[in-house]
Amino acid sequence: MHLVLKTVLNHVEQLKGFVYESSELISGPPGRIEIRVRARERSRGACSHCQQPAAGYDRLPERRFQFVPLWGIATYFRYAPRRVRCPEHGICVEHLPWALGKRPLTASFAWFLASWAKLLSWQEVSRTFKTSWESVYRSVEMAVDWGRARMDLSGITALGVDEIHWRKGKFLTLVYQINEGMKRLLFVAENREETSLRKFFLWFGAPRTALIRFICSDMWQPYLNVIAERAGEALNILDRYHIASKMNQAIDDVRAKETREIRARSRLSGKQVILTHSRWCLLKRPENLTARQSIKLNELLRCNLRTIRAYLLKEEFQLFWEYVSPAWAAKFMNQWCTKALRSRLEPMQKIARMLRAHQSLILNWFEARGQVSLGAVEGLNNRLKASLRKSYGFRTYGAIKIMLYHKLGALPEPQFAHRFC
Repeated sequence: MHLVLKTVLNHVEQLKGFVYESSELISGPPGRIEIRVRARERSRGACSHCQQPAAGYDRLPERRFQFVPLWGIATYFRYAPRRVRCPEHGICVEHLPWALGKRPLTASFAWFLASWAKLLSWQEVSRTFKTSWESVYRSVEMAVDWGRARMDLSGITALGVDEIHWRKGKFLTLVYQINEGMKRLLFVAENREETSLRKFFLWFGAPRTALIRFICSDMWQPYLNVIAERAGEALNILDRYHIASKMNQAIDDVRAKETREIRARSRLSGKQVILTHSRWCLLKRPENLTARQSIKLNELLRCNLRTIRAYLLKEEFQLFWEYVSPAWAAKFMNQWCTKALRSRLEPMQKIARMLRAHQSLILNWFEARGQVSLGAVEGLNNRLKASLRKSYGFRTYGAIKIMLYHKLGALPEPQFAHRFC
């Protein structure tokens, strides 16, 4: 068994200056494989600081380092580290090519855990491979630090800026690259203030910022201020999804208020409130409605309700996105806003005022159409929300940031002789 195992290990985990001396299968539970490592004869240890050969000093007690499981069996390297006398750094422990400082696991096992952490939650990874949650966290942190230090930032011409609510009262500012062929998370900052987005531009640098042609964002004023200040030459496009989201919120507000009024009037008569169970009929696109929702919507359209007036205004605004000419689109928007302001529906009037205040940025959508993937930000946000749901136990900003970079950052990884998963 040892000869076969030694051959496999020399192929996937060759250790310069060390040899695999022996291996032992220890029956369980839990069973494990222990592989003894020794230094090559007449080899000198290397300083752990400068990695230069140094004279031996003494030897420490034997340590155990967890390796990638073999055939589903927990595997460990056993080695007694030497201490060396470095001319520059004095007496220190020798450099171990398989280790990560003082951590009790090998670098290969850390990358193994980090690879699986992209597919499973950190808790599931720790349980599956019989290690601690802390080991998984530190492994992902190592992978993120290594990848962020080596990521390629050249050729970035389109950015997406958004914020997301990740716990009660807590927001994250997110900056994505949304170039065709490369969509990834570039930067995460705490809160959604001007200083949050300024941190990105400080990290990104002025020379790279000057190359940005498009920035897609929502209507959050602190973001608009920083984009105008730091990337004024780029075309700032307001995200179509956020406008649709604001419209849906306005309809929801009108519907909720009218439902309460009708329910109060119907309490004595005992009649069913017609707006009950109608929320998704009004918020979904007509082509996405189920058969039951279509029937419910047809019933509602025959009623003279404020909610239906708001719904019809929302559906009418969808024609705005079908225009080719920005000039004609602007004319349509002005007519729609006038109609909404005369509707006596406060939520829809608020939408009209918002559209007029940001009209020039909204019209930039027509100039960028076909040149940049404008729906990429929402697609990345959906992936991000799925990652947050899987990581519901996280309580610190640091852990959330590392997890998001790891899963959405498209970070580079070192070349191995084999793939983990």
